[in-house]
Amino acid sequence: MGMSVPQCLGQLHIRKGVVGLATGAGFIYLLYKAIKAGIKCQPPLCTTSPICIARECTGPGERALPQEAPAPEASSVGGPKGLAIERERHGRDSGELRRLLNSLECKQDEYAKSMILHSITRCVYLLEAEASACTTDDITLVGSMLDDKDNSVKIQALNTLKAFSGIRKFRLKVQEHSIKVLELISSIWDSELHIAGLRLLNNLPLPDYVHPQLRRVMPALMEILQSDYILAQVQAIRLLSYLAQKYDLLYDILNCQVHANFLNLFQSTQPGSLLFEVLVFAERLSEGRNSPHYRAVKWHYNEQSLHEALFGDESRLADRLLALVIHPEEEVQIQACKVIVSLQCSQDVGVRPSVCQPSRSYFNSGE
Repeated sequence: MGMSVPQCLGQLHIRKGVVGLATGAGFIYLLYKAIKAGIKCQPPLCTTSPICIARECTGPGERALPQEAPAPEASSVGGPKGLAIERERHGRDSGELRRLLNSLECKQDEYAKSMILHSITRCVYLLEAEASACTTDDITLVGSMLDDKDNSVKIQALNTLKAFSGIRKFRLKVQEHSIKVLELISSIWDSELHIAGLRLLNNLPLPDYVHPQLRRVMPALMEILQSDYILAQVQAIRLLSYLAQKYDLLYDILNCQVHANFLNLFQSTQPGSLLFEVLVFAERLSEGRNSPHYRAVKWHYNEQSLHEALFGDESRLADRLLALVIHPEEEVQIQACKVIVSLQCSQDVGVRPSVCQPSRSYFNSGE
C-alpha cells in the first residue's frame, strides 16, 4: 500500500532547530520537498493518458495484463505480448488495430460496437504505422456505423472518422461522409453527437458540392450556437466562421433567423473561449458584407435575421463590444477591438482598401 502524505512528512526528520531556521524561501522549499515526496509515495492511478492507453489493447473476451507486471516482449513462438506501442516503436506490427477492425465486421450488439470503435480511435492516434496501413475499405466500414440506430455508436464512429482524418491519404475518403454528418447534426438533438460531428467537420475542408446541404442545415447550426452547451456552441461557431468566408454562403448565414436575445452571446459573463470565437465570427461577417463583391447586390433580410441582430439600425452590438474592450482576457479585448475597427472602417464600393469611409458610425463620437 502507498504511504500517506503525513507519513512521508514524518520520514523527513525535521528537527526543531531546522524548523526554526526554515523561514521564507527555505520553508517553502522544504514544503515543496515534502509534497513531492508525498506524491511519489502514492500508488499510480490508471487514467486515459497515452501511457495507460498504450498498454496492451484487449480484444473482445480478452483480459488486460495487470499494470504492476509489465508484459514481456513478444516472442517468435507466440509468447505473451508487450505494449502495443512498444512493439510498433521497435518496428513490429501488434496487429491490434486489424483485429479490432475485423471484429467490427462481425455481428455485435450496440454496446460492443461502441467499445470496439472507441478502441479503434485510440489505436489510430497511438499506432501511427498500423493506422497508415489501413485501407479505404476500413474507412467505409467505420462510416457505415453512422447508420446505426444507437446514438452512442454514431458518436464513436464520428470520433473514429476524425482520428482517421488526421492521416493525409484518408482525408478525401472521410470527406465523403460530410453530407451524412450534416444530416445527423440537423436531425438529432444530442449535444455529444453535435460535438463529435462538428469536430469532424471542423477538421475537414468542405468541398463545394456540400454547400447545398450546408444551406439546409444552417438553421440547425444557428440553434446549436444559441444552446446552453458550451462545447457544442464553440464547435458550431467555428464551423460558421469558416463558412462565413464562402461568398455563396454568406447571405444564407446573415439571413438566418436568430433568437431575440442573440446578443447575449457577446456578454462579458460568457466563457472567454466562446466569446473569442463569437467575436471572430462577427469580424468575418462584417468583412464579408463589406466586400465589393457582396455589396454589388442589394440584399433583403428578414426582421429576425442575424444581419439585423448584428448590423441593423436597432442593434446594440456596439454597446456589447465596448464592454468587452475591458474584458479580463487579452485575446477577447484584442478581438473586440478588431470587430470595432471592422465596423468603423466599412468600405464603399470602388474606394481604395486603405481608405476608411465616414459612413454611418456604430459608435458615438465621444466613444
